[in-house]
Amino acid sequence: MADKQSEAVVNLRSMREKSRLGGGLKAQEAIRVSGRGTARDRISLLLDEGSFIEIDAFITHRTTDHGMFMHHTLGDGVVAGHGTINGRRVYCFSQDFSVHGGSMGEMHAKKIAKIVEMADKAKTPIIGMW
Repeated sequence: MADKQSEAVVNLRSMREKSRLGGGLKAQEAIRVSGRGTARDRISLLLDEGSFIEIDAFITHRTTDHGMFMHHTLGDGVVAGHGTINGRRVYCFSQDFSVHGGSMGEMHAKKIAKIVEMADKAKTPIIGMW
């Protein structure tokens, strides 16, 4: 049992790291060199340190057209969740241009819709960053 749990924890950590990479280190570096921050950089600048809770970090598209079946990036090009600004809860999402140039597909849009609905239900501000 412990071995299965250990394996599951290792797998979860690996998936989290893969999710944080978005479209990859090379794409993230190109964004930073151009003077723009990555999706996660922008969220880190916006929210209180350590307050961000990400939702649906492992979601990916379902498209098979145009060879997309070969490119499944965790998070599907948008980082979304909630955190605090000066101690006040806010919901936010940030387009990840390292993934297909920030293109929006079905699951990407559903992820944004979900965070908007969560903010509405909580009567909490939502911030979208492109």
